Amino acid sequence: MSLNPQSTAQIAGHPLHPMLIPFPIAFLVATFVCDLIFWRTGNTGWSTAAFYLLGAALVMAALAAVAGLTDFLGDTRIRDLSAAWHHMIGNVIAVLLSLWNWYRRYEAGDAAVLPVGLLISLVVVLILLYTGWRGWEMVYKHHVAVIDNGPDRPQDAPVPGIPPV
Repeated sequence: MSLNPQSTAQIAGHPLHPMLIPFPIAFLVATFVCDLIFWRTGNTGWSTAAFYLLGAALVMAALAAVAGLTDFLGDTRIRDLSAAWHHMIGNVIAVLLSLWNWYRRYEAGDAAVLPVGLLISLVVVLILLYTGWRGWEMVYKHHVAVIDNGPDRPQDAPVPGIPPV
């Protein structure tokens, strides 16, 4: 019997990585939006909001990265996927750019936003579009962490990690 590649970081059969990733993605996209509004209005409240959103994104990205790395290291079939490597490396780059962006803002305040901070935010969002596409490819094409009753598993076969109902 051949099961799909499984998530190692899970609670009651539910993978943790997909539960955590919406937070840093939303915070990083919101950072870019706040930067755009700051650029257009000059209102420093938007720069401050972006600074705090970046900080929250970095904390949540660290949590998502721990779960993702646990999955990556926990199943060789995941490591064999080029999509997994692209997803991981791209997200590491996005986080490092965001960390640099946050530190620049910490040191220089509003002056760090235009133009470099805004450009970094844009690049991070573009990277997230790519890494998100590769992450969904792992789920929909390679069925990573998907529990289904494919041709290799009978309809009534027990699912590892999930108690029978």
